[in-house]
Amino acid sequence: MNNIFVYCEIEDGKVADVSLELLTKARALAGTLGCRVEALAIGHNLGGIEKQLALYGAEVVHVADGAELAPFRTLPHAAIVCGVFREEQPQIALFGATCTGRDLAPRVSSALHSGLTADCTSLEIGDHKDAKTGTEYKDLLYQIRPAFGGNIIATIINPDHRPQMATVREGVMKMEPVPANEVKPAEVKPVDYKKYLSDGDFAVRIVAREMEERKIDIKGSPIIVAGGYGMGSKEGFGLLYQLAEVLGAEVGASRAAVDAGFAEHERQIGQTGVTVRPKLYIACGISGQIQHTAGMDGSSMVISINTDPEAPINKIADYAIVGDVNAVIPKMIKYYKQNSK
Repeated sequence: MNNIFVYCEIEDGKVADVSLELLTKARALAGTLGCRVEALAIGHNLGGIEKQLALYGAEVVHVADGAELAPFRTLPHAAIVCGVFREEQPQIALFGATCTGRDLAPRVSSALHSGLTADCTSLEIGDHKDAKTGTEYKDLLYQIRPAFGGNIIATIINPDHRPQMATVREGVMKMEPVPANEVKPAEVKPVDYKKYLSDGDFAVRIVAREMEERKIDIKGSPIIVAGGYGMGSKEGFGLLYQLAEVLGAEVGASRAAVDAGFAEHERQIGQTGVTVRPKLYIACGISGQIQHTAGMDGSSMVISINTDPEAPINKIADYAIVGDVNAVIPKMIKYYKQNSK
């Protein structure tokens, strides 16, 4: 009752990174609220899944394990999530803003008549006073996300309905395991899921699945060289690939560069792309609008290269190089080769 629930996405016995990120954040929220972190795992052959989840703070794991529950299908999973939430009555429920989460969370929210905020970039606990009625609410979930094309940051609350629901994009939250000396075994609660299901929930049958591995994976790269519209052309991006090769980095791009055809959509970083947290982020010809910085401002170190000393990117950069990327990058490549072993 009134705990924080995280819906965990699981594929072939492995918990998705976004679910572990949400468990990490749920630990911090639960510490503020003084409640427990609970996980909901739905699938097949989930024996021992609680061990993975306990490492990231799950104190209770609700497990619905059945052959008909894997791979993911919207209707049976939605029915089970709704059934568990009705019985357990969590105050907060978190989902990843993935294809699965974006499919599942709105259905659950609609069925439970609960609010839902999509694509949150931050979650906090705070109070609220209704200006019209004077009613004061304590310990609400502040669901924070960019709005109106990223021109403002909106803080959304759901004071009267439970659970307070949000989807969070992968990479936005840090994924940090519980310190080794603080890890505790999670309590496992088997879910009698069949009581929530009807024949209609299996109207869709999966005949075959074709899984294609992602060819471009900038999310996991410790060094990213990203280019913007200021690179001038697709050929201009060739410099970025040269720099990335000598640094052992991956190449990213802003939306403007992708829209102009300079780079593939899979390389897009920002509000409508992927969120990254590399150790080093080199922004080349990127102005630094909030739509882009929302996807990379968690980088450990940022170097910007821009002809405009007043470019917004320079305000968050650790080192700002004012100059033409076509002159600066070749020098970086030259001197890195000279001074590296």
